[in-house]
Amino acid sequence: MKAVVIEEPNKMVVSRLEDPTPGAGEAVIKVEACGICGTDIHVLYGEFAPTRYPIVPGHEFCGEVVAVASDVRNVKVGDFVAVDPSLFCGKCRQCRAGRFNLCEYWNAIGVGSANGASAEYVAVPSANAFQLPPDLPRHWGALVEPLSCAVHGLDQVDLEVAGDYLIYGAGTMGLLLAQLVKHSGATQLDMIERNPKRHSLAKRLAADRVAVSAAELDRPQGWDVVIDATGVVPAIEDGLKRVARGGTFLMFGVANADATATFSPFKVYNDEIKIIGSMAVLHSFERALSLLAKGVIDCEAMITNRFPLDQYQSAIDTFLAGSGLKVQVGPGMAQA
Repeated sequence: MKAVVIEEPNKMVVSRLEDPTPGAGEAVIKVEACGICGTDIHVLYGEFAPTRYPIVPGHEFCGEVVAVASDVRNVKVGDFVAVDPSLFCGKCRQCRAGRFNLCEYWNAIGVGSANGASAEYVAVPSANAFQLPPDLPRHWGALVEPLSCAVHGLDQVDLEVAGDYLIYGAGTMGLLLAQLVKHSGATQLDMIERNPKRHSLAKRLAADRVAVSAAELDRPQGWDVVIDATGVVPAIEDGLKRVARGGTFLMFGVANADATATFSPFKVYNDEIKIIGSMAVLHSFERALSLLAKGVIDCEAMITNRFPLDQYQSAIDTFLAGSGLKVQVGPGMAQA
C-alpha cells in the first residue's frame, strides 16, 4: 500500500508498505479521509514525546471496513466507520479510575507507536470503530475525532446554559468549540482571531463578536469561561487576564512541551479562578458522532482543503499557512 512515513523528525517520504492484516480484535480500514491537525505537526517535527519513529501519521480518519479478525463482532466488512485513535493499557491507576486519556502508557494511532491513517489502509482495534450514518458525506467522518476532543474539553468546564464565553483562535478547533458552545445555549460568545479573513465565517457559524484582540471587545468584567484554542503563549497569558471572578480558564490548545506562561497567582486566588486542561478524548467519541450526524457542526464549512497522499507535503504547507481550516488527505482524493 501507499503510505506517508515520517522516518525520523523532519524527514517524511511517501512510500510503499505491506498491507496490514487484522490481528486479534482488529479491523482493517480502507481510508477515505484523514485530517491534519497541530499534533501531526508536532509529530513531524519531533516535538511530541510519545512518538516512536518511523511512523505513519494520521489520527483523524474514517473509512470502510475491508477485513476483520475472527473474534470481531461489533463491525463487519462493508461498514463505514470513524475511528477513535486512543490506545490505553486499561490496567494502570489512571485507567482503573476511568481516566483513559491519562493512561500511564498512553498511545494513539498515528501519534504514538501505532501506524496511522495517512495511508491507503490502517489496522485498528475494532472497539475503536464507530459506524457512521449512510447518508453522511463520507469525508465528513474524519471530523468526528477533533469534534470529540472539543466535546471532552467542554466536559472539563462543566458547561452551563446562558454563560458568557471567550474563545481564542478561530481555526478548526476554535470553531468546533464555538459551534458546540452556541448549541449549548451561551448568552454571549466572543472570539479572538488575529487573521481578519476568518472573522466573517466565525460570525456566521457561532460568534456574536470577533476581534483581533480582547481589548477591542471592551468587557472589563471578563467572561465566565475563557478558552485558549491556540496553544500560543501570548494568547494564554492574555486569556488568563480576561476570566471573570469565579470563572474558568480552559487550556485546550497544544503548546510546545517546553513553553512557559506567566500569570497573576493573586488574581487566581482572589477571584477563585479555575484553570483546567483538556487532553484528547475521553468518553466523548460517540457523543461527538451523534452531534455531527444531527447537524450541529457545519462540516462543509470546516473542510476547506483536500489532497491526495502524494501531495502530503503540500497539505502540510497549506495547514501551516493558515489559509483554510481543516485540511484532509486521502488515497482517492483529488486536490481541492
